[in-house]
Amino acid sequence: MNPYAKLITSLSLLLGTTITISSNHWMMAWTGLEINTLAIIPLISKSHHPRAIEAAIKYFLVQAAASTLVLFSSTINAWHTGQWDLTQLTHPTSCLLLTTAIAMKLGLVPFHFWFPEVLQGSSLTTALLLSTVMKFPPITILYMSSHSLNPTLLTTMAIASAALGGWMGLNQTQIRKILAFSSISHLGWMSIIIIYDPKLTLLTFYLYSLMTATVFLILNTTKTMKLSTIMISWTKTPMLNATLMLALLSLAGLPPLTGFLPKWLIIHELTKQEMTVAATVIVMLSLLGLFFYLRLAYYSTITLPPNSTNHMKQWHINKLTNTPIAIIASLSMLLLPLSPMILISV
Repeated sequence: MNPYAKLITSLSLLLGTTITISSNHWMMAWTGLEINTLAIIPLISKSHHPRAIEAAIKYFLVQAAASTLVLFSSTINAWHTGQWDLTQLTHPTSCLLLTTAIAMKLGLVPFHFWFPEVLQGSSLTTALLLSTVMKFPPITILYMSSHSLNPTLLTTMAIASAALGGWMGLNQTQIRKILAFSSISHLGWMSIIIIYDPKLTLLTFYLYSLMTATVFLILNTTKTMKLSTIMISWTKTPMLNATLMLALLSLAGLPPLTGFLPKWLIIHELTKQEMTVAATVIVMLSLLGLFFYLRLAYYSTITLPPNSTNHMKQWHINKLTNTPIAIIASLSMLLLPLSPMILISV
């Protein structure tokens, strides 16, 4: 890809995200979302592979439909109340349409079909952007309009997302698809709590982005795309694969790793809100996710491929130590002791 084109798309992504997260007016928020969508499409389709082109078209169509619904929702609200402010969404139809539109933007069930396919058609770095940066503006809109959202619809979609993310991830062999279903499952955790504690949703999103970035950057370094190649990468980069195993277990939410913190806080908040049944159901559904994370961890560190030829193993990769991976990997595993401080701030 041309360096100038890459620079323009990167700056546009930054601009679109900044406009959306800093705006109070619905039209500005919508403009930022549109800039983001147009900026990511060249990055998805840059390989010119038919699968990448298909992913770009699917992404464009879904995001265009979601943006239309956002605009429609805000227009109906303005028509009835005269308010274009993000925090003043009060009309019931507008609230319902906005919940649906943001669910489409994020990939919540039942609007999740596009997300695994788009991630599978993208490169690992673009998949990382789609899983983290591109989710930030819609999450911000949810945060600002959290008091207006439809609680029944959101809770139903959240539990369905946690269920489907776990079930569908069990049978996958492509790592990008597994991480896509992992993202859908985590979005379920974020959206179930947003009405009761929006700050906790943001905290969950930040920690999820940190852990997912660790996993994607390690996979990008070892050039691993599917389960059969993750076994071979152990002999090349044993330390990176051991780190990958811990990052995956952190994503699964096992204590004493970072990923346990948001789940613990969400269960605590749901119990305080007398939603014990919802908390129990979503915890049980997270066991499905734990299974495929354990399977990935098992493949990455414990399983060695069958090998009949006698040759020397390559025990290191000829690259300098990757400092960003070292920093974010440490953060994605060791933040749990900070939970008392986070609890005070939240």
